[in-house]
Amino acid sequence: MFKNILVPFDGSVGGEQALLKAAELAVLCKAEINVLTVFRHHSMLEASFSMVRASDPGNMDDIMREHAKEVAEQGRKLVRDAGVEKCRAFVKAGQPARTIIGFAKEHENDLIVIGSRGMGSVEGYLLGSVSHKVTGLSPVPVLVI
Repeated sequence: MFKNILVPFDGSVGGEQALLKAAELAVLCKAEINVLTVFRHHSMLEASFSMVRASDPGNMDDIMREHAKEVAEQGRKLVRDAGVEKCRAFVKAGQPARTIIGFAKEHENDLIVIGSRGMGSVEGYLLGSVSHKVTGLSPVPVLVI
């Protein structure tokens, strides 16, 4: 049925539920899972407003990338603990919905399993959630958990 499942993961409860459902499917189908954590690039102006380590703010993109790596690895561990042997974790920068769709095309994923609500901001409520955008843009089936 499915061979290569993509699970966008942001560390939220909804994301964890999506990972566990994808793991169930992967075990049944003997599929591989790709866990993808997407972080948004911050402009220099946005970074200047950041309160991350006031004494040593560092590069905001580097800080976000490191956090995203931790989240992706956490997701990979959850999937492995659920019994899926073939699981890889990835981190990408960009606008979440478009990055997810581009990744799915690039890696020939045949299903996307995504949480209905993640750790989005007020922007998500005003402009639509990532899961809603992914379902509208995806050329492959999307299972929203």
